[in-house]
Amino acid sequence: MEKFRSLKVWQKSHYLVLEVYKVTRDYPDFEKFGLVSQMRRSSVSVVANIVEGSKKVSIKDRKHFHVIADASLEELKYYFILSYNLKYIDSEVGKKLMECAREVGRMLSGLTKSLSK
Repeated sequence: MEKFRSLKVWQKSHYLVLEVYKVTRDYPDFEKFGLVSQMRRSSVSVVANIVEGSKKVSIKDRKHFHVIADASLEELKYYFILSYNLKYIDSEVGKKLMECAREVGRMLSGLTKSLSK
């Protein structure tokens, strides 16, 4: 098994990607190449940067990929707000997605801080 799969932050962020894909299936067809594409891309970017960072040798490089992952996560949070405002998701779904994203952010921050020890 790949080393990154044992990371709790990878597991949680992978779950978030799956939820984003599930939720965006119900978005309007005209959003397929707009908001849906952006949401899926940013959610996958979080996980992909965690994975890539896990293979870097230097702490500086690992942290760099964590920063990129965190930036993509913030982008995704905005898309949750926009989706709610456009009434593509209800408040319950929006809160669930946002809390999951916040948890990933906390975990990512913790992982990054642990590299400095």
